[in-house]
Amino acid sequence: MSPWGCRPSPTLCLCLSSRVVEIQSQMSERAVELLGLPEDRACLLLDVGCGSGLSGDYITEEGHYWIGMDISPAMLDVAVEREVEGDLLLADVGHGIPFRPGMFDGCISISAVQWLCNADKKSHSPPKRLYRFFSTLYTALLELITAQAMRAGFTGGMVVDYPNSAKAKKFFLCLFVGTSGTLPKGLGTECAAEELHQAKFTSERTRFRNMKGKSVKKSRDWILEKKERRRRQGKEVRPDTKYTGRKRRPHF
Repeated sequence: MSPWGCRPSPTLCLCLSSRVVEIQSQMSERAVELLGLPEDRACLLLDVGCGSGLSGDYITEEGHYWIGMDISPAMLDVAVEREVEGDLLLADVGHGIPFRPGMFDGCISISAVQWLCNADKKSHSPPKRLYRFFSTLYTALLELITAQAMRAGFTGGMVVDYPNSAKAKKFFLCLFVGTSGTLPKGLGTECAAEELHQAKFTSERTRFRNMKGKSVKKSRDWILEKKERRRRQGKEVRPDTKYTGRKRRPHF
């Protein structure tokens, strides 16, 4: 029996929190955007501290592939139950990244790397664990993480979105390999142009597409695209019918 009795554990409650899901999705979208991935091909990304796979869901929706690492078996079990489409690995990133050099096109980590600053055991040395993580990531928030990343050979810095907001403020550590890239500007650092907040009218029908041209989540097109991705992965998928994605009337 679970030590929490009949109640779900705090970890599962956290996974099911709609507020946490919303924040995780927003940060995942911004992190992938900051990677500047090519739009003409699918990329392979590493998700460090993938947890229940919420950030991986957005990577999949963008048409990319991913491998997730996490130290928590309970969180990975939730990801398996959710049938995420990425591959999962139980590992402590403080011991390094166990993949061959040049394997990934990019890496994201949502609210996970900062935990390497904690010493959960007497044998844990945060600077050494951070250096081990960044040095192995280089081959395959703030001052402590950035310093160890630069020591490992990265360039870049911290991007802060909405620095003047108490709730929307987010920190993104952007690292570059090789030639130094231009550090992206944070969102909300300048007053948005007035016309961006004005309504725009068009005769084009955009019912099933969002601003990026992607299918709206839970729409028929979105469901068909997700089923097609699973077929390409060799998974068993129910055949498409005229009822696929149909919205059913509520029952009273």
